[in-house]
Amino acid sequence: MNNPNYFPGITLLVTHYNRSGSLERLLAALDRLNCRFDDIVVSDDGSKPEHIKKLDELQQLYNFRLITSPVNKGFGNNINKGQDAVRTPYTLYIQEDFAPTAIFPVSLQDAFRFMKEDSELDYIRFWSHYRYPKLKTYGKGFSEIIYNPWGLSHLKFFMYSDNPHLRRSSFLQKFGRYQEGSDSNITEYRMSLSFMQKKGKGLFFEEYGALFEHKNSNDEPSTVSRSAWRQSRKPWFRIMRWFYLRFKWLKCTYELKFMRF
Repeated sequence: MNNPNYFPGITLLVTHYNRSGSLERLLAALDRLNCRFDDIVVSDDGSKPEHIKKLDELQQLYNFRLITSPVNKGFGNNINKGQDAVRTPYTLYIQEDFAPTAIFPVSLQDAFRFMKEDSELDYIRFWSHYRYPKLKTYGKGFSEIIYNPWGLSHLKFFMYSDNPHLRRSSFLQKFGRYQEGSDSNITEYRMSLSFMQKKGKGLFFEEYGALFEHKNSNDEPSTVSRSAWRQSRKPWFRIMRWFYLRFKWLKCTYELKFMRF
């Protein structure tokens, strides 16, 4: 195949729950960019009948394998069963409410080359809400994620993230399965601690908001909620947040050192 945006050895894995319109936008955007993969897996977490009907229609159009669940079992179960279905050496993981920008395919080409050339790389992150606290330039706009044991930011404990990334499909064998039955934020955090404890190596795209748009419509809002007091700029809430983040830093430091995930 002469298509430069064909990625042999990669499976696109998308987790989905009650946002079939968002999933359609993601798949259509990748199709417009002419991105092609050896396989596409959509892992559904017990969506409502109207969304399952839409998934069946999209499956005919985009030729993906649909992995379903009779009931909602949570994010951990959904991503575990989706990853179990992957048959290729590499997995491009994207949640359904993201859409790639026009420059994404070139960065995916770079990331794919890095993964094939550097056997120590476990995953490469394409998007984030924030810049990781400590980075070391790697190349092509990517930097290596470096854990700073003396850094005071609690963000350093998220060397791994569920945001769009490319990873080796053996990821779960090396770092363990996602914890099931917990809030998605806790599931992500515990996977990150496991990643750090087992000396995982990852890259981070420096222009972390450039490769994907994160969209949530009024019809299909985000299923992740955030406490209002953590985002308020009122003085009292800012003081509360300062103490909360210091406590969180201590808690994360203890769990990283003494607990195993």
